[in-house]
Amino acid sequence: MAASSAQAPSCEQAWLEAAQAFIQETLCPPGKGPDVQLTHLVIDCVKTIWLSQGTSQGFTLPLSYSFASVQDLRTRQRLPCCSHLSWSSTAYQAWAQEAGPSGVPLPRERLIIVGTLTDLPGDLEQECRNGNLYVRDNTGILGCELIDLDLSWLGHLFLFPSWSYLPPARWSSSGEGHLELWGVPVPVFPLTISPGPLTPIPVLYPETASCLLRHRSKLRVGPKNLAGKLIRLSALVKSQKKAYFILTLGGSSPAGGQAGSHVSVIVQVPAQLVWHRALWPSRAYVLTELRVSKIRGHRYYVWTTSPSSHLLPLKPECVRELELELELDGPLLEADRSKSDPKPLPRPSNSQDKKDQKGLVRDSRLLSYTGTVTGVLNQSAGLYELDGQLGLCFAYQQFHGLRQVVRPGVSLELQDVHLLQSVGGGTRRPVLAPCLRGAVLLRGFSRQKPETQSSHQAQGASLYEQLVWERQLGLPVYLWATKALEDLARKLCPHVLRHHQFLQRSSPGNPSLGLQLLTPTLDVLAPSCCPSRNSHNEILEEPHHCPLQRYARLQTPCCFPTLTTLKEEGQRRAWASFDPKTLLPLPEASHLPSCQLNQRLAWSWLCLLPSAFHPAPVLLGVLVASSRKGCLQLRDQSGSLPCLLLAKHSQPLADPQLIGCLVRVERFQLVVERNVRSTFPSWKELSMAGFIQKQQARVYVQFFLADALILPVPRPFLHSATSSTPPKTVPTLPGGPHVEQSRLFLLSHKEALMKRNFFVPPGASLEVPKPTLSFHVSGNWLGGTQRKEGTGWGSFEPKGNENKDQKVLLIFLGSSVRWFEFLHPGQVYRLVASGPPTPMLFEEGGSSCISQRPLELAGYASCLTVQDEWTVELASSQDIPGVLDINKALPESSLTDLLSANFTDSLVSFSAEILSRTPCEPLSALLWTKPGSTGAVRGCVKLTVALETAGYEFPPHLDIYIEDPHLPPPLGLLPGARVYFNQLEKRVSRSHNVYCCFRSSTYVQVLSFPPDTTISAPLPHIYLAELLQGGQAPFRATASCHIVSVFSLQLFWVCAHCTSLCPQGRCTRQGPTCSAQTSISQASISFLVEDGTAEAVVACRNHQVAAALGLCPSEWTSLLEFVQGPGRVALQFTGPGAHLESSAKIDEPLTLFLRTLCTSPSVLRPIVLSFELERKPSKIIPLEPPQLQRFQCGELPFLTRVNPRIRLSCLSIQEPEHPSSVEAFVSSC
Repeated sequence: MAASSAQAPSCEQAWLEAAQAFIQETLCPPGKGPDVQLTHLVIDCVKTIWLSQGTSQGFTLPLSYSFASVQDLRTRQRLPCCSHLSWSSTAYQAWAQEAGPSGVPLPRERLIIVGTLTDLPGDLEQECRNGNLYVRDNTGILGCELIDLDLSWLGHLFLFPSWSYLPPARWSSSGEGHLELWGVPVPVFPLTISPGPLTPIPVLYPETASCLLRHRSKLRVGPKNLAGKLIRLSALVKSQKKAYFILTLGGSSPAGGQAGSHVSVIVQVPAQLVWHRALWPSRAYVLTELRVSKIRGHRYYVWTTSPSSHLLPLKPECVRELELELELDGPLLEADRSKSDPKPLPRPSNSQDKKDQKGLVRDSRLLSYTGTVTGVLNQSAGLYELDGQLGLCFAYQQFHGLRQVVRPGVSLELQDVHLLQSVGGGTRRPVLAPCLRGAVLLRGFSRQKPETQSSHQAQGASLYEQLVWERQLGLPVYLWATKALEDLARKLCPHVLRHHQFLQRSSPGNPSLGLQLLTPTLDVLAPSCCPSRNSHNEILEEPHHCPLQRYARLQTPCCFPTLTTLKEEGQRRAWASFDPKTLLPLPEASHLPSCQLNQRLAWSWLCLLPSAFHPAPVLLGVLVASSRKGCLQLRDQSGSLPCLLLAKHSQPLADPQLIGCLVRVERFQLVVERNVRSTFPSWKELSMAGFIQKQQARVYVQFFLADALILPVPRPFLHSATSSTPPKTVPTLPGGPHVEQSRLFLLSHKEALMKRNFFVPPGASLEVPKPTLSFHVSGNWLGGTQRKEGTGWGSFEPKGNENKDQKVLLIFLGSSVRWFEFLHPGQVYRLVASGPPTPMLFEEGGSSCISQRPLELAGYASCLTVQDEWTVELASSQDIPGVLDINKALPESSLTDLLSANFTDSLVSFSAEILSRTPCEPLSALLWTKPGSTGAVRGCVKLTVALETAGYEFPPHLDIYIEDPHLPPPLGLLPGARVYFNQLEKRVSRSHNVYCCFRSSTYVQVLSFPPDTTISAPLPHIYLAELLQGGQAPFRATASCHIVSVFSLQLFWVCAHCTSLCPQGRCTRQGPTCSAQTSISQASISFLVEDGTAEAVVACRNHQVAAALGLCPSEWTSLLEFVQGPGRVALQFTGPGAHLESSAKIDEPLTLFLRTLCTSPSVLRPIVLSFELERKPSKIIPLEPPQLQRFQCGELPFLTRVNPRIRLSCLSIQEPEHPSSVEAFVSSC
């Protein structure tokens, strides 16, 4: 005990010495000796507060506490903290528990702060006062907040017993912390209490002061004193010229008067701006030395303070009402008021008031509200959550002072705040938003430690202010814009852009990227034609009007989903809409064997437009070129999405400088190609998802560059977003710096992007080379090598042999395949290599993967492998004048060469519209694959296209087959798309039909996308004789004709798996035996039709046979059930008398029924026939010439030339629209 007692005085002595040194350094005037009185007073204050807690444990001094200067807090205190000198540990723990379960209480530090409370920011002039509060000592100055300010405290030295400190965030540009002063500060020197006035102050009450403004012309108005209750307090408005606020006094005089009278006072003297922190609504005040002045832009006068004005609490015993010498009668007052009162200024139109219809535009509600902040939604945008159920928006005020203080747990009083309900735009809760007329008053600090915000959560305050104060956005649009900017920042930052770049304030010559992305939508929602806000009007004018006064519920105009979200939503919708029964509707599907059934389901596609989503998505990403797939992609933080771009209609994308640019598109097509592997036994199981073994989707977007907004992105931040492989570094040679060398070439042909084998020199590697994704281009060098000189290119270097052919083959493999989508025939490009000066870099003898002999046979003078680090640029018209004016038309084969047996050139080129795309078996497999075989075969895709030929009303159709290694097909080969095919291989089938196949030299260029809306044009209605016109006849058409006779009819049941005959439902296949238990019905009929101009033989299959026989669905089903017993019934009508040949017995009832039916008027009737030519337009065998045929008419023979019968395939059979005429026609036959 003795030792501890002896230790205590020594500790107190050390503490006192440290306190004296601190006081001398931080509080005493510099350059003067120790101030003993000041030291004693400060220590006495500390002792008094310390002992007031009652648990000092016998110590008269807080030995665990130390003094901290302003500089100490700013330089050493990195974390938020609090200090409560008068609190015990138990009291602090009880206080910390009130922070709430979701918040972390402020940690406690044992520090003592002593300083001068002032409103002067530093050693500046009085005019620099801005209404803020500071704590100052000799080491610096620190901003602070105090809830209940007494103006008499300013300029005095205080000890602050309870406070919390918030250090500056890392993202803060000011780099200054902030003090929150809890409780009442303790003065170091006793405050002098000023005595009341010797005589009562003459004052005017609001009613009299208001009348005085109206009668200023009859009475010379000098400085006056005003008294009244504070009924309204505006925000503290700060502009470049001055700062001010407006207070409104109300109430009646003690002698009585109008209770509703009020008068406004403008406070704009810098030294008086701090009054804004001392004023409390509902308290009574006296303002002295007020003058009447006119506000610029207003027609009326208001009261304003003067430099000699004071703010005093109203004490009735210290004031007396001033008597005016002018008689103010009621009638005179009213008449004068009607003359002098200003008319309301025209209300500025709000961007959301364009449709002023009942129910669309609403008025907000003005009210006062006190609540607690429970969440921070977007601090930079001034958005918070209040009491867990309301939104709070400070954007329409200048909310700089309280930005650091407001956090969860802060209590606020909102005066004259607007309540807006159902604002829309993605906001579901009601929103409170104060305008300049209302005041935000701090009523309680938060016990919670502020959440650590990342840089992107705190950037963009100036940009959000620009949206409100310059773009004049209404609250619904502003809330949507802030959410859109948050979504955009999540998509692009930080890998594509830094947050401060994306959310920077827009200025002339330096537009904000975030604002540029929103501008197309904001120009529609809020055209920038509204007048700027007038703060005086907003505060003083009656009736009140501000941007928050009227609003319309906003329908969310668009959204900015991540690319991964858009891709996943496209896949979800594609598989949700995948229905085998819809893709293969009955009755067609009921006649298909399983192999055809599953093949028809193997590929389908879905095109989604932005209008299919709500809200409509906007496509946004950085355009990158994939070095692994050779396609273009849009990329954001979430991932990438393949894309197909066209510069405009029929023009491909050719400028590689678009790589790395930010692309924003509102009009696009989201394409989902569905690939399904299924094993459906028959159509009956189509609703069973268990037969789907595998399903994959290829998702990509396609759009025109003319519909996109292209924004360049700063290059230093683009590598991670635009390159899938790290760039190779070129070693620096000591001989000199790096230079850029380039050479121009005219591209004449581009081959397909596919995996190829390359020549490997002997001894290069022991490993077996693998096929490499690559492509070739051929062209001609234009001039020699050029070197970079400043911002341009120098002159051409002399070539070794001027007369030597400059034809060159360029090989792109590895990372250089990223240039595939930009290289197109007919364009001039510049190949750029950066590195040490290398002679003959692009000359013969450079790197090559192809042996020399094939190059010589192909006519190439040289071959060059494009290195990964080289770049390709589109040449400008200034590079080589005259060369760029070459013919850039795409070469096309004539229709004669295309549809002929001439094979002098088996490679053809043409433009066509894709009519259909179907999976099929490979051409090689068709030669040996048996029906029902289960052996794995490679896939194949058949495109049916309509050739684009001039002078043909009905373009001929052609089939194009795509096999490995060209699978999957390139992007964009969809039904409805126009495509240019270059160097397809022309072939002729055994049935003498021309078709084409992809080969390694094939180049495909999409000319246009499928139309957004598919309108099926009706088939042309023709006479059958028009089909004899050759190439001018349509391939598909409709004709009104009459069935003359039936030639043949077959009805049979086959195995759905192997297509063998199935009598009584049992498969008859032998060796090996088929185990399938499912059979399907099939049918065919052939009959003769004529329409008075020509005859045609029509072939119908399956469900079309029922229409040809005139049977309803139930009759057709019953007929097929009768056929299931024998398994097959075939009738053949031959000869002029149509004799019957049957596979069944002639006298069987089924045969008799079918024979009678085929010769009855129910079949031999008028019909409307939709058909296609059985002879394809691609058939190269010439038409049979007309044959001489003898006819007998009585005794006279006739000999005439008769055209061969036309052969048609039925598409559908319809009954004529007028049955009465049909019946008359049948009866006449």
